[in-house]
Amino acid sequence: FMEKFEKYYNHQFPLRDQWTGLKARTEQVLGKRECNGVYLCGDALIAKVEPPKDGLEEKNLSYVSRLAERTELPVYLGLIPSAAEIRKDDLPKGAQSWDQAAFIARGLELEGVEPIDFLTALRDHAGERTWEGIFYRTDHHWTTLGAYYGYAALMESLGRGEEVLELEAAKERDIPVSNGFQGTLYSQSGIHWLEPDSIEFWVEDKGLSVTSWRDGTPKEASLYDFDYLGEKDKYSAFLGGNQPLCVIENPEGTGKLLVIRDSYADSMAPFLALHFEEVHLLDPRYYRYSAAKYAEENGLDAIAVVYSVPNFITDRNLVLLIQ
Repeated sequence: FMEKFEKYYNHQFPLRDQWTGLKARTEQVLGKRECNGVYLCGDALIAKVEPPKDGLEEKNLSYVSRLAERTELPVYLGLIPSAAEIRKDDLPKGAQSWDQAAFIARGLELEGVEPIDFLTALRDHAGERTWEGIFYRTDHHWTTLGAYYGYAALMESLGRGEEVLELEAAKERDIPVSNGFQGTLYSQSGIHWLEPDSIEFWVEDKGLSVTSWRDGTPKEASLYDFDYLGEKDKYSAFLGGNQPLCVIENPEGTGKLLVIRDSYADSMAPFLALHFEEVHLLDPRYYRYSAAKYAEENGLDAIAVVYSVPNFITDRNLVLLIQ
């Protein structure tokens, strides 16, 4: 309800974009490089990561460990650094942003939990300008290229690295589906003079079956919801955006994987669907059933907790992992 109300309010506020844009321009003239928690870094916007509060980041790590204790399945943890860590050399001089790398290192050492090293995977390709780079310039998510490198890191951790598609082979489609993506950082900062981002869908959905549980009942869905490309929230075109549970089935795949995730996994899921018989995507922000029991009841082979660092250190729903 609140998301819909905010969307309505933003559309109704007179000249909202013009006013926020004027504010950002004025602050830029005055030498300020941070606007509403967003840094202007050349041709890109990078969100500042604030230090976590109340020790929540440590509690969430402990919940992942306790999940591993509650199930006989292997549990993996992958913490995705944001652009503020990967592109920290591009931040304005003296800019403050929490040390994500140090926290990720702690996550890699959790007892009983297998690590997924997204940090190294993204650092190794931080300077690439192929397509749109590994992060969008106006949004906090990784691009399809960034999601590809994340998929490769996850498959490597699962012991299936030899199956990872070469980059060129992964691009089944090579034409952007949208050249007008202006993401969350565009709206948050008021910096409206950057060129919009492009969005690419690389994986064809041929032979795949997608089922979504948005309201507690299963409904047929797809890898991509093209209707969102006509709206402001274009990133939600991947799987149709936030939802409690989504299952992708591929009769030619092998193994069944549960991914406990935030929205970063939406653009990575199409790559995983090429290899697994079933990929179950569970979002604890909206799903209230025990993850361990769900994995057991559905005959899954492994559990991967895949979260961006900014979401992981602020999400109070991860306590549900220990149900």
